Amino acid sequence: MTPPQSRSDAALATSLRISVSRLARRLRAERRARGLQPELSDTQLAALALLETHAAMTPGELADHEKVQPPSITRVISSLEERGLIHRMPHPSDRRQVLLTVTDQGRDVVRKVRQLREAWLAQRLAELSPAERAVLREALPILEKLSQS
Repeated sequence: MTPPQSRSDAALATSLRISVSRLARRLRAERRARGLQPELSDTQLAALALLETHAAMTPGELADHEKVQPPSITRVISSLEERGLIHRMPHPSDRRQVLLTVTDQGRDVVRKVRQLREAWLAQRLAELSPAERAVLREALPILEKLSQS
């Protein structure tokens, strides 16, 4: 027999998965509806945004951070490079490595997508009560912890 806590944890996991998935779909739909880089996948955008926040990263560091396998990140890198959003440069101390950096065009893409997503979310948050927004603020560290585990 399953303990009641396990059942409630399973129900919480199901509800959280569904809600987070729906929210992610809504954010993707808003980006596509506005015509902002519809040809880029979420993985490509996430990699581009990560590179935008770091001065430079190796492909291995990028793969580790994004929790994907090296062959997958290689395809992402190639696609972003073909579009002129990132470029490779020699690693200063390891000739076997390269460093990836974001181009000005890549920074513009990240900035526009962030602005759109944050504006959409701010509008949705404004529809919530102050108490509901407070609950979300308190849940943020927990959600961040889940996303990093």
